[in-house]
Amino acid sequence: MNGTARTYTPASILPFAFFLLVSVAAIVFRQYWLIALPFAWVLAPPAFDGLTRHASALFWLLLMAVPLSSEISFTPSLGMDLPDELLLILLTVLVLAKWIHEPRWFPKSMAKRPLIFLLAAHLAWVLVTCFYSEEPWLSVKFLLAKTWYTVPFVLLPQKLLADKRSLRKLALYLLLPMCLVVLQTMVRHAAYGFSFGDIKHIFFPFFRNHVNYAAMLVCLLALAWCTWKLTPAKNPRRKWLLYGMLLGLLALLLSYSRGAWLALAMGMAGAWLIRKKWLGITIAACLAVLIAGTCWLVQDKHFMAFRPAHDQTVFHTDFAQHLSATWKGKDISNAERFYRWVAGANMLAEKPVTGFGPNSFYLHYRPYTVHSFETWVSNNPEHSTVHNYFLLTALEQGWPGLLFFGALFIGMLLYTQKLYHRLPDRFYKTVALTIGVILIMIGTINCMSDMIETDKIGSLFWLCLGMTVWLEGRLPIKDQN
Repeated sequence: MNGTARTYTPASILPFAFFLLVSVAAIVFRQYWLIALPFAWVLAPPAFDGLTRHASALFWLLLMAVPLSSEISFTPSLGMDLPDELLLILLTVLVLAKWIHEPRWFPKSMAKRPLIFLLAAHLAWVLVTCFYSEEPWLSVKFLLAKTWYTVPFVLLPQKLLADKRSLRKLALYLLLPMCLVVLQTMVRHAAYGFSFGDIKHIFFPFFRNHVNYAAMLVCLLALAWCTWKLTPAKNPRRKWLLYGMLLGLLALLLSYSRGAWLALAMGMAGAWLIRKKWLGITIAACLAVLIAGTCWLVQDKHFMAFRPAHDQTVFHTDFAQHLSATWKGKDISNAERFYRWVAGANMLAEKPVTGFGPNSFYLHYRPYTVHSFETWVSNNPEHSTVHNYFLLTALEQGWPGLLFFGALFIGMLLYTQKLYHRLPDRFYKTVALTIGVILIMIGTINCMSDMIETDKIGSLFWLCLGMTVWLEGRLPIKDQN
């Protein structure tokens, strides 16, 4: 039989040798999952190539998944929001790999954006605090999570969003899933007679509680208004958008979330301030009042006047009594906030430069509490944090961490005002105004909670940053410079 002998090169023998070695190891150590490794080696390159080509589809799927995702706990200390967080990780890996393989994939102008510089400074300081953290592993997890939220929501829109049509699509992909969540929530709430006392039973699996639900709802109401505003009067969708907004307002009212109601009012006031170019002055005035108020509270221990009456500070199942207790200072949720805030302030005084490290508040705040502020819920079975994101940032990352994040947040707000007044296109002006309103709402909510690290509000916050940077690229050249 005539023929040529086949020659084997090391490159052709290596895969077979690897398969044989892994198979033997799987049998010897009884770790049969190892047999999947050779197949992963073979399938990974084409899978990565396919995912990279369809990264845009994953991004749109991510937007739809944000309102529908559910928090899953694998262990007492390890949890994940699925499926959106899984998509975030996948997109981050794809983007970073694409960037390394093809550095020119991202426009060079990104490096010149001031907000991107402030974001980089914020992330760099978080990295520094990880080295000084009381809980290094938890702090590294925090930094990783921060990374896989910022990469898809801040960097990826610069490549995937091309025009007005893509912005309409973005709004649609967020609003439709949330509309479905609101409808099923209202139906379930109706079964309880729209009772305030039973409201905790109706949000699973999409939201942890009524506060998280109302926070995202109020932000997306601003997005719904923007979409309605930019839809032509003769378009039949405009009517349905109006119906959706009315449903959303009713759902917001029945969420019984005072923080979200306040955020709605602050957002409307913020829109007026942006239009009048008074946002910067207002922020400066608020900071001055905050500093003066803090100094007064610390001086001669004036903060002790806010101690709750322990036996009279309880949870009310009747919402009218709940509001009355809030007005009289006998609401248990606000009383518990003071308990945590005092502890947070004491922690910040203990470590003012690098803080205790990201994700470390819960494990270290007990020794810094003041017993006279204790309430019936101070045992904290939910492992919640200090209920003020700005204070949480300061005590976990020190004063520099608060300054870096504060500069980024205030910079985003001021940029939306700048964009609103300098963008020539009415469509983009309205989008800039809406981003500013949403950021004001998020800021208001996070003065009484800490939701930037949650998948719902965190996704919206970082998407607002990405959209602000994207809109900056639509300015006339002279204004960009």
